[in-house]
Amino acid sequence: MLITEVRVKLVEDPHERLMAFCSITLDGCFVIRDLKLIQGKTGPFVAMPSRKLTDRCPRCHAKNHLRAGYCNQCGARLHDDRAAKDGDGRAKLYADIAHPINSACREQIQQDVVEAYERELILAKEPDYVCTYDDYGEERFADLDEYEFATETIAANGQVHRLDPPEPIGRNHRETPDRERDAGSVSVQTSHDDFGAGLI
Repeated sequence: MLITEVRVKLVEDPHERLMAFCSITLDGCFVIRDLKLIQGKTGPFVAMPSRKLTDRCPRCHAKNHLRAGYCNQCGARLHDDRAAKDGDGRAKLYADIAHPINSACREQIQQDVVEAYERELILAKEPDYVCTYDDYGEERFADLDEYEFATETIAANGQVHRLDPPEPIGRNHRETPDRERDAGSVSVQTSHDDFGAGLI
């Protein structure tokens, strides 16, 4: 197995144990994403991508994470100690999605990722640095709806005011559906051509 590319996204908080997110390409044709480089007690180590383990609620059979105190579906109280334990007595809460089968493979991944991390630290100091890790735009902010984007609130003299955007050109000033305008009235006008058609 040849690791042909390692991409690293540095984590900016120096107080976090999480140092970076990584992706590795194997033999130029297979990518594993969301590896984490974590600062351990004896140095950095690579955590493989994983998912939270779940079990089913005995009442409604919905899946819940093992740390959930209540069912996410029906609200039933769940026992706290539902996770299987490993040899050291620690609860097994996660399962690797992809992982090396032998120690030689693990050591190779570890070595290549740590080396790529150290190179990325040097590159990050350059003024025109651009991270090559592709997070599919997960770090960007979502676009707001046109109306929400233009609506603002400002504080003036301790009061909050709302500024609404101008109505789009070509739209009537009072364009509301008939059912909203006539809510609570006895008659409902279906169209402007049928004046008086719905009177009782």
